Amino acid sequence: MRAIGGLWRWRHNPLRRRTDLAEAWAALVALLLIVFVGPLVGALTGQIAQDTLQRSVREQRQARHLVTATVVRKLDRSPLDTDPESSSGRDLRSRVAADWTAPDGTARRGTVLAPLADPRRGDQFTLWTDARGRIVARPLDPATATTHSVLAGVGAALLTAGLVEAGRRLAVWRMVLRRYARWDRAWERAGPDWGRTGTGS
Repeated sequence: MRAIGGLWRWRHNPLRRRTDLAEAWAALVALLLIVFVGPLVGALTGQIAQDTLQRSVREQRQARHLVTATVVRKLDRSPLDTDPESSSGRDLRSRVAADWTAPDGTARRGTVLAPLADPRRGDQFTLWTDARGRIVARPLDPATATTHSVLAGVGAALLTAGLVEAGRRLAVWRMVLRRYARWDRAWERAGPDWGRTGTGS
C-alpha cells in the first residue's frame, strides 16, 4: 500500500515507469474497495443472515413446545451425558426414563437427559418437543441469532478485504513478471559481448 503515496510523487518523475503508476493505482483501488465495499458487503450479509435467522427463530418457536415431563426411573449415567448447549461441560444431566404429554394430547414415554442432579420417581422437569411429542432441540434464541448474524457480516467483510488484497497482489506479481521479461529481452538485444572493447559500446 506504500505505492499509493507514489501516485502524487510520480506524476512528473522522469524515471517513472508505467508499471509504477499501475501498481500505485492498483493499491489505491484496492484500498478504496477494502474501506468502502468490504463493510458494505459485510452489512448486507449480516442483514440477510439476521432476517433469515430471525425468521427461523419465529418458525421454531411456533413448531416447538415446552412440556413438563415426569421421571419414571433413573437410568445408568453415561460419561457423555452432558448438555451440548450448556455453558459448561461440567453441567451433568441425568439419564432417566420419563413420561410426558405431547401438545396434541398423546402420552409419550422415552429416555431423556433430565437437568436433575439426583432424579427420583415423580420429579418433574421441562423439555422441548414438536407438535407430536418427539424430543427436539430447544429453539434458537433471538440473541444467539443476532450474534451469528454479526459474525457472518464480519466474516464477509474480512473475506472481501482478503479477496481484494489477493487480487491486488496477483496483479502486481504479473506486472513484475512482465517487467522482468522486458529486462531479459533488453539484455538479449545488448548481445553477449556487451561492454567489450571494439563492439561499438
